[in-house]
Amino acid sequence: MLRRLVILRHGRTAWNAERRYQGQEDPPLDVVGQAQALEAAALIAAMNPELLVSSDLLRAKQTAEKIAALTGQQLIYDPWLRERHLGHWQGLTRDQVQARYPEEYADWLAGRDVTRRGGESRQEVATRATKALDELPEVELTVLISHGATSMCLAAALLGLPQTPSILGPLANCHWTELRDSGDGWTLRAHNAGPPGPVIPSLAPDGDHSDADA
Repeated sequence: MLRRLVILRHGRTAWNAERRYQGQEDPPLDVVGQAQALEAAALIAAMNPELLVSSDLLRAKQTAEKIAALTGQQLIYDPWLRERHLGHWQGLTRDQVQARYPEEYADWLAGRDVTRRGGESRQEVATRATKALDELPEVELTVLISHGATSMCLAAALLGLPQTPSILGPLANCHWTELRDSGDGWTLRAHNAGPPGPVIPSLAPDGDHSDADA
């Protein structure tokens, strides 16, 4: 059986708009994010997903609920799909991090895996996120609703790509990565797919963007 996996990033939050690191903090979707979720839900529903699994953080749940309402599929919530924990960066804007932790911020811009902030490494995120797949039934199309960094770490792990440096670019809000498996392992079908219009991830101006959802 040809299996498909869609890994969808949630809609925008006010913290995304403020360039504030979210990590495992729990802000809701803003008005723009709610509209993005509705638009993406229509596209995802047209794919006829058979299984919906969402992070249990509010911004992902609110996005997933829009899809569930259109598809009639029951939602499964899984904390393994939460965003990367960012330690003492959580709740701070990028400018605040740059001012308070300049060496850590420089590492992030250079593409290095910043673990000194007390959060998770990319490999730790990938390891826990793949656990979300371990006990799921094998259906033709599963949709995971997650977060920017977690989505990228999970996709890289399934594709056998290194976590550092990050090969895949960041996902824009309510955009997704699609993987396919015909029995010989996962392959990349699409990345940053989503509603028509400009693709504008929340990212730093240069360097590493793997924490775009942070």
